[in-house]
Amino acid sequence: MLTLILFLVVYSSYMLIIRLQRVGRVHEPSFRIVLTDSKFGPKSGKAVEVLGSYDARKGKGTNHVDGEKVKYWISKGAKLSETVHNLLVDQKIIEGKKINVLPKNKIINAKKAKEAAEAAKAPKPEVATPTPEPTTETPAA
Repeated sequence: MLTLILFLVVYSSYMLIIRLQRVGRVHEPSFRIVLTDSKFGPKSGKAVEVLGSYDARKGKGTNHVDGEKVKYWISKGAKLSETVHNLLVDQKIIEGKKINVLPKNKIINAKKAKEAAEAAKAPKPEVATPTPEPTTETPAA
């Protein structure tokens, strides 16, 4: 308990964030859900506490998140990354709407591709093109 109090005193001036930390091998991604200081990168390994694990390849049943610890740290002021927020909403640990994490240019490109596909599917109305009338020229005498 004393270490937790010391930890809170030391880290009270820092902004804590709950984010994903990749721990899987090459082409086998799996992630830890960690509480870390926002100034450290996700690959630094300086996690304050491990709150769970996430493996997107295995499905929803194998993911483990300690909901009570997550709620505790959120109450202490920890922020969530967008992806972790969506994961916690999906697992019904917190309530709210999911956040769109795609970059804006991908959203715009997806909309353009969808509009182009719809335009290709729609039948094009036939436009009557006027046929040119034959002209008879009289030779100049």
